[in-house]
Amino acid sequence: MTPEQYLEIERKAEYKSEYFGGEMFAMSGASREHNILSTTLSGLLFQQLGGRPCDLYANDMRVRVAQTGLYTYPDVIVVCGQPQFTDEIVETVVNPTFLAEVLSPSTEAYDRGREFEHYRPVESLSEYLLVAQDRMHADLFTRLPDSRWLLMEASRAEDVLELRSIACRISMADLYGRVTLPQAL
Repeated sequence: MTPEQYLEIERKAEYKSEYFGGEMFAMSGASREHNILSTTLSGLLFQQLGGRPCDLYANDMRVRVAQTGLYTYPDVIVVCGQPQFTDEIVETVVNPTFLAEVLSPSTEAYDRGREFEHYRPVESLSEYLLVAQDRMHADLFTRLPDSRWLLMEASRAEDVLELRSIACRISMADLYGRVTLPQAL
Protein backbone atom coordinates (compact mmCIF):
# COMPACT_ATOMS: atom_id res chain seq x y z
CA MET A 1 0.00 0.00 0.00
CA THR A 2 1.12 3.57 -0.59
CA PRO A 3 1.50 6.22 2.12
CA GLU A 4 -1.55 7.98 0.66
CA GLN A 5 -3.64 4.81 0.97
CA TYR A 6 -2.41 4.35 4.54
CA LEU A 7 -3.41 7.91 5.47
CA GLU A 8 -6.83 7.49 3.89
CA ILE A 9 -7.48 4.33 5.92
CA GLU A 10 -5.88 5.70 9.09
CA ARG A 11 -7.98 8.87 9.06
CA LYS A 12 -11.17 6.75 9.15
CA ALA A 13 -9.94 4.04 11.53
CA GLU A 14 -11.17 3.54 15.08
CA TYR A 15 -7.68 2.50 16.23
CA LYS A 16 -4.18 3.73 15.43
CA SER A 17 -1.75 2.00 13.10
CA GLU A 18 1.80 2.77 12.12
CA TYR A 19 3.09 2.49 8.56
CA PHE A 20 6.37 1.39 7.06
CA GLY A 21 7.48 -0.22 3.84
CA GLY A 22 4.01 -0.49 2.35
CA GLU A 23 2.47 -2.14 5.42
CA MET A 24 0.23 -1.01 8.29
CA PHE A 25 0.90 -2.21 11.84
CA ALA A 26 -1.85 -1.99 14.47
CA MET A 27 -0.82 -0.49 17.78
CA SER A 28 -1.66 -2.25 21.01
CA GLY A 29 -3.20 -0.63 24.07
CA ALA A 30 -1.10 0.77 26.89
CA SER A 31 -0.90 -0.20 30.57
CA ARG A 32 -1.91 2.00 33.49
CA GLU A 33 1.74 2.80 34.22
CA HIS A 34 2.39 3.68 30.58
CA ASN A 35 -0.54 6.08 30.55
CA ILE A 36 0.42 7.70 33.86
CA LEU A 37 4.05 8.18 32.76
CA SER A 38 3.18 9.65 29.36
CA THR A 39 0.52 11.94 30.87
CA THR A 40 2.83 13.04 33.69
CA LEU A 41 5.68 13.75 31.28
CA SER A 42 3.34 15.76 29.06
CA GLY A 43 2.08 17.74 32.06
CA LEU A 44 5.57 18.51 33.35
CA LEU A 45 6.66 19.68 29.90
CA PHE A 46 3.47 21.69 29.34
CA GLN A 47 4.09 23.67 32.54
CA GLN A 48 7.62 24.56 31.46
CA LEU A 49 6.92 25.30 27.79
CA GLY A 50 4.28 27.95 28.50
CA GLY A 51 4.82 31.16 26.58
CA ARG A 52 7.53 29.71 24.34
CA PRO A 53 7.16 28.97 20.62
CA CYS A 54 6.91 25.20 21.15
CA ASP A 55 3.97 22.88 20.58
CA LEU A 56 3.46 19.79 22.74
CA TYR A 57 1.61 16.77 21.38
CA ALA A 58 0.77 13.67 23.38
CA ASN A 59 -0.21 10.25 22.03
CA ASP A 60 -2.33 11.09 18.98
CA MET A 61 -0.05 13.20 16.78
CA ARG A 62 1.64 11.24 14.05
CA VAL A 63 5.29 11.75 12.97
CA ARG A 64 6.51 11.07 9.45
CA VAL A 65 10.18 10.33 8.94
CA ALA A 66 10.72 11.47 5.36
CA GLN A 67 14.10 9.75 5.04
CA THR A 68 12.73 6.25 5.76
CA GLY A 69 8.99 6.54 5.10
CA LEU A 70 7.97 5.64 8.66
CA TYR A 71 4.68 6.99 10.03
CA THR A 72 4.47 6.52 13.79
CA TYR A 73 2.87 7.80 17.01
CA PRO A 74 5.44 8.70 19.69
CA ASP A 75 4.07 9.07 23.20
CA VAL A 76 5.23 12.71 23.49
CA ILE A 77 6.35 15.14 20.77
CA VAL A 78 7.62 18.69 21.13
CA VAL A 79 8.10 20.92 18.10
CA CYS A 80 9.88 24.22 18.71
CA GLY A 81 9.49 26.87 16.04
CA GLN A 82 6.99 26.56 13.23
CA PRO A 83 5.53 23.03 13.03
CA GLN A 84 5.57 21.49 9.57
CA PHE A 85 2.99 18.95 8.46
CA THR A 86 2.71 16.52 5.55
CA ASP A 87 -0.42 18.18 4.18
CA GLU A 88 -3.27 20.59 4.96
CA ILE A 89 -4.73 18.08 7.43
CA VAL A 90 -2.43 18.98 10.32
CA GLU A 91 -2.09 15.55 11.92
CA THR A 92 1.34 14.37 10.75
CA VAL A 93 4.31 16.44 11.87
CA VAL A 94 7.69 16.16 10.11
CA ASN A 95 9.95 18.38 12.25
CA PRO A 96 9.98 17.18 15.88
CA THR A 97 12.54 18.72 18.23
CA PHE A 98 12.02 16.23 21.06
CA LEU A 99 10.45 12.76 21.12
CA ALA A 100 9.67 10.50 24.08
CA GLU A 101 8.56 6.90 24.25
CA VAL A 102 7.36 5.07 27.36
CA LEU A 103 8.75 1.57 27.02
CA SER A 104 6.39 -1.39 26.99
CA PRO A 105 7.56 -5.00 27.18
CA SER A 106 6.33 -5.57 23.62
CA THR A 107 7.95 -2.41 22.15
CA GLU A 108 11.12 -1.81 24.17
CA ALA A 109 13.55 -3.49 21.76
CA TYR A 110 11.98 -1.70 18.79
CA ASP A 111 11.90 1.71 20.52
CA ARG A 112 15.59 1.40 21.49
CA GLY A 113 16.74 -0.06 18.19
CA ARG A 114 14.99 0.16 14.86
CA GLU A 115 12.69 3.06 15.75
CA PHE A 116 15.64 5.14 16.96
CA GLU A 117 17.43 4.27 13.70
CA HIS A 118 14.46 5.77 11.85
CA TYR A 119 14.49 8.92 14.00
CA ARG A 120 18.21 9.71 13.84
CA PRO A 121 18.19 11.18 10.27
CA VAL A 122 15.47 13.70 11.22
CA GLU A 123 17.50 16.92 11.21
CA SER A 124 15.17 18.79 13.56
CA LEU A 125 15.34 16.05 16.22
CA SER A 126 17.70 17.00 19.05
CA GLU A 127 16.64 14.65 21.87
CA TYR A 128 15.03 11.25 22.26
CA LEU A 129 13.84 10.09 25.69
CA LEU A 130 13.03 6.50 26.64
CA VAL A 131 11.14 6.02 29.91
CA ALA A 132 10.86 2.60 31.58
CA GLN A 133 7.53 1.64 33.12
CA ASP A 134 8.74 -1.36 35.13
CA ARG A 135 11.41 0.51 37.12
CA MET A 136 12.58 4.06 37.71
CA HIS A 137 14.85 4.53 34.72
CA ALA A 138 15.14 6.85 31.72
CA ASP A 139 17.62 7.08 28.85
CA LEU A 140 18.05 10.49 27.25
CA PHE A 141 19.82 10.60 23.88
CA THR A 142 21.05 14.07 22.86
CA ARG A 143 22.35 14.88 19.38
CA LEU A 144 25.81 16.46 19.48
CA PRO A 145 26.96 19.10 16.95
CA ASP A 146 28.85 16.41 14.98
CA SER A 147 25.62 14.31 14.76
CA ARG A 148 26.77 11.70 17.28
CA TRP A 149 24.33 10.88 20.08
CA LEU A 150 25.19 11.19 23.77
CA LEU A 151 23.40 8.97 26.30
CA MET A 152 22.49 10.18 29.78
CA GLU A 153 20.83 7.74 32.18
CA ALA A 154 18.70 8.56 35.20
CA SER A 155 17.51 5.96 37.69
CA ARG A 156 17.25 7.62 41.11
CA ALA A 157 14.51 9.81 42.53
CA GLU A 158 16.99 12.68 42.97
CA ASP A 159 18.11 12.58 39.30
CA VAL A 160 17.00 15.38 36.99
CA LEU A 161 16.91 15.14 33.21
CA GLU A 162 18.10 18.28 31.46
CA LEU A 163 16.24 18.55 28.16
CA ARG A 164 18.40 21.23 26.57
CA SER A 165 16.67 21.23 23.18
CA ILE A 166 13.43 22.45 24.75
CA ALA A 167 14.89 24.09 27.89
CA CYS A 168 13.02 21.84 30.33
CA ARG A 169 13.99 19.84 33.42
CA ILE A 170 12.32 16.61 34.46
CA SER A 171 12.75 15.34 38.00
CA MET A 172 12.61 11.56 38.20
CA ALA A 173 10.74 11.89 41.51
CA ASP A 174 8.06 13.98 39.79
CA LEU A 175 7.92 11.74 36.72
CA TYR A 176 7.46 8.55 38.74
CA GLY A 177 5.54 10.03 41.66
CA ARG A 178 2.20 8.41 40.76
CA VAL A 179 3.51 5.14 39.34
CA THR A 180 3.38 1.91 41.30
CA LEU A 181 6.56 0.07 40.46
CA PRO A 182 7.08 -3.65 41.07
CA GLN A 183 9.18 -4.52 44.10
CA ALA A 184 12.86 -5.09 43.29
CA LEU A 185 14.14 -8.63 43.80
